[in-house]
Amino acid sequence: MPPDTQPRAGPDVEAIAEQVFTALADPTRRAVLAALAAQGPATATDLAGRLPVTRQAIAKHLALLAEAGLVTAELGERRRVRYRLRSAPMQVAQGFLAALARDWDSPLNALKDHLDQHAPGPA
Repeated sequence: MPPDTQPRAGPDVEAIAEQVFTALADPTRRAVLAALAAQGPATATDLAGRLPVTRQAIAKHLALLAEAGLVTAELGERRRVRYRLRSAPMQVAQGFLAALARDWDSPLNALKDHLDQHAPGPA
């Protein structure tokens, strides 16, 4: 991402990242996201037919995913609600992780350099 579009570290980014990580912590929610990514928008009934989970459980997982902003509900034909992936919150979480990695890389590289310099030579 160009610098002006990268998420800035702050309470909003941290809150969004926390919601994303909480949502991704559950294997069923990850399976729901994977199904939506692989096969496109679907209803809770469609997803329950693809996964070994009841429709009611899928609906609860979809509600949490929607709260985290990872899916959006769209009213379809015959008033059936279809769920579609949203990538923006995932991009914020990825940016959060990238910032953490950058913060860790410098001290870890310095430690590696220090250890390399002070390592005993070959025997």
